[in-house]
Amino acid sequence: MAEVDLVVPVREAVSNVQLRYALRSWQANLPHGRVWIVGYKPAWLHGVEHIPTRQTGTKYANTTAAVRAACEHPDVSEVFLFANDDMFVMEPLDAMPVLHRGPVRDVEAYYATRASGAYLRGMRETRDLLAEHGYPDPLSYELHVPLPVSKAGMLQALDAGRHLTVLHKRTAFGVLNEIGGERIEDVKVLHRGPRFDRSTPFLSTMPDSFAHGEVGRVIRTRFPRPSTYELRGR
Repeated sequence: MAEVDLVVPVREAVSNVQLRYALRSWQANLPHGRVWIVGYKPAWLHGVEHIPTRQTGTKYANTTAAVRAACEHPDVSEVFLFANDDMFVMEPLDAMPVLHRGPVRDVEAYYATRASGAYLRGMRETRDLLAEHGYPDPLSYELHVPLPVSKAGMLQALDAGRHLTVLHKRTAFGVLNEIGGERIEDVKVLHRGPRFDRSTPFLSTMPDSFAHGEVGRVIRTRFPRPSTYELRGR
């Protein structure tokens, strides 16, 4: 069986050090075929495929356009791993499992006490969309870990939510395609301090927690050697 490709939407940035270390972690610990960078390709990258996309909308619209471009590209594997540039795999895996965050209603309650704005509105609109499709109590797949995705299934989800400004596309895909999976807590580390779960095979960071926090030090220490995806001396 052919290995699944990795698809990574990348925003415009000068260096993107998190991507560098994410690739090191994936090469060491996550079985995959080709790596597809969709959007902006940093100059130091080597040995990856590239799908350029226009990034003229919001970050949500840009990533949706990137995922659609990957799904419509004939050379991307029919099933691929949808990852972001701040997701790190810390231990060797045989294959990427399907993981979810529990019911959307629980995730919504968590965010409703801490934030408002486009992301929370998009969560609620995606929840309502899924209810209209027969899923009144859907699971959330908005975790900061790679997600196995089928091209046809993701295009179905993107089309269903085409009218939403902020579609939670991981959740829409997972629920509409009934992929199930195992529940975990989200692995995003927002702070600089030393208190975070080090037993999980997955970590994710913010730019600040990666650059200045203990979690970033742990990741950089774990993967000191360049991957084959980095040009020598860059």
